[in-house]
Amino acid sequence: MNTKIDEFKILNIDYKMLLEDYCNHLVLERNLSINTENSYENDLKLYLIYLQKKKISNLKDVSVKDIITYMEYLKNNNEKTTSIAHKLTAIKNFHKYLLKIKYLDKDVASSVKRPKIKKQLPDVLTTEEVDRLLSFECESVFDYRNKAMLELLYGTGLRISEMLNLTFHDIDFNECTLRCTGKGKKERIVPIGEYIIDSLNEYLKTREKLDKNRRCEHIFLNNHGNKMTRQGFFKILKAELKKKNIEKNISPHTLRHSFATHMLERGANLRVIQELLGHSDISTTRIYTHISNKQVRDDYKSYHPREEE
Repeated sequence: MNTKIDEFKILNIDYKMLLEDYCNHLVLERNLSINTENSYENDLKLYLIYLQKKKISNLKDVSVKDIITYMEYLKNNNEKTTSIAHKLTAIKNFHKYLLKIKYLDKDVASSVKRPKIKKQLPDVLTTEEVDRLLSFECESVFDYRNKAMLELLYGTGLRISEMLNLTFHDIDFNECTLRCTGKGKKERIVPIGEYIIDSLNEYLKTREKLDKNRRCEHIFLNNHGNKMTRQGFFKILKAELKKKNIEKNISPHTLRHSFATHMLERGANLRVIQELLGHSDISTTRIYTHISNKQVRDDYKSYHPREEE
């Protein structure tokens, strides 16, 4: 659904105040990140705009049918099932909050069922593809930087935002560990291997060519001497994939999936992988057991003699 940002101005005063209070609650009391808060805010603005267009100017008048109709409206506007589910989560949490502060005397959103989402296993690179991707003949500071970033992502399973936010204070070269801040502002310590240490050291020897005396505290910089952006890294990754003749549709998160999958396939404990990835719930990490099980099934079909008949 394409709603212009200008339309947000049509929200009535009651809606604006409730939304502002809720967003403050998300940041100050629930300690959610600004990015998460912005996502909730945008989803809820679209919801409130829809209600107003349907002549519902007070949330006390919203019915279960109104929310279900909104879900159908999103579906008819070609919203993905995952996006609809995300928006419904925002609506449910918003109504739950309004019930808690006694603005509402009943939570009509609680009975609305979430759409069923078909679970898709994430793409992963093979170990041979990883070897190709991480194979560099470094001649420039950009080569050293790109190799260090890729080694770090695959070698630690960090999220792209966690890697790009790293500063010099976060790396302990003596202990071979790094400290990163993940979702919910939770800190964790992650070990870093010899390949990562070597790649970082080689990059840091040339990093001043990028820093341009600005003394940026972030480790990974773009060619302007500023902190590397997600978009900038994605362009670098795409260029390296093309150069290495890897034709899979790969995102930065694929390296995280590959890290976890390869660790599990080599016998790592699922709880250890959960800790390394910074998952708060072990069920999130269990998806990698499905990936490994799929590989078992594929290998069985490929190599068992009875399957060849």
